[in-house]
Amino acid sequence: MKTFFFTSIFALTTMLTFAQSTSQPPIQNISTDSTAVYRLFATNNTYNFIKLNTRNGQMWQVQWSLKDNQFETTLSDISRVTKDEEKNGRFFLYPTTNTYNFILLDQIDGRAWQVQWNFDAEKRMVTRIY
Repeated sequence: MKTFFFTSIFALTTMLTFAQSTSQPPIQNISTDSTAVYRLFATNNTYNFIKLNTRNGQMWQVQWSLKDNQFETTLSDISRVTKDEEKNGRFFLYPTTNTYNFILLDQIDGRAWQVQWNFDAEKRMVTRIY
């Protein structure tokens, strides 16, 4: 009985030690070059990215594949600024701990939007955060 108890404690401790935490946001390695008009932002899904127009905040979901599953679909075709307010690097996407959600930030005036990508069109959205 003593052996079973200590073996169980050892096994549980070992499992807890090697358990992974998902509470940390994903790391996005992005160049600080602000002259790029378009940027790709990785999602936690291996095959999906969000393409961002850094001038006006328009976004597309881009899926790559080694088979015939590649596609690009619109997340938001709405410009968040007027033509005369557009500037390279104005908008930036920040990942959250939720696989499907990002925060879009206007780095000039501070406005923010929740961006949700998804495989189902009805689950995609861009909503202003007030």
